[in-house]
Amino acid sequence: MPYVNIRITREGATAEQKARLIQGATQLLVDVLGKNPQTTVVTIDEVDTDNWGIGGETITARRKQGK
Repeated sequence: MPYVNIRITREGATAEQKARLIQGATQLLVDVLGKNPQTTVVTIDEVDTDNWGIGGETITARRKQGK
């Protein structure tokens, strides 16, 4: 039973976009590894940009700086 966890910043991904991510990740496991889509679990975690950092800075700060 494959388990896929996708983490994205909370910036307005629509329900349709998330559904496409779930479908796409599931299909990728079917196509590449021959996994059963009925037992493939995909979760999406949306993280606030204040709680995600790169290079010692939050994503919020980096975006304000144009990085």
